[in-house]
Amino acid sequence: QVQLVESGGGLVQAGGSLRLSCAASGRTFSNYAMGWFRQAPGKERELVAAISRGGSSSYYAAFVKGRFTISRDNGKNTAYLQMNSLKPEDTAIYYCAARTAFVVTSEFDYWGQGTQVTVSS
Repeated sequence: QVQLVESGGGLVQAGGSLRLSCAASGRTFSNYAMGWFRQAPGKERELVAAISRGGSSSYYAAFVKGRFTISRDNGKNTAYLQMNSLKPEDTAIYYCAARTAFVVTSEFDYWGQGTQVTVSS
């Protein structure tokens, strides 16, 4: 089992920045690709970004490309999502997730509890 705990969410004005963190425990963190998802009220959960086990490969959804950056520190068992130029439409609960293979998919094996991000206009 992999336990994931997100932090760093909050309320920010449009154009501002937040950095989300995802602390992992339970298994060897570097054995897992990581993903960040979000779910807004009334909408389906969507993949925002993903990163490979070693961090050499990444994927971004078109709606965040150029604004968000995914990264990881395997020494600290933590994944990050740096969010810049935030827009009101980025308001959602953000979840981190883990799976063994780096694949652009919504099928991840382990999930955190989520952290709320609210962007005011």
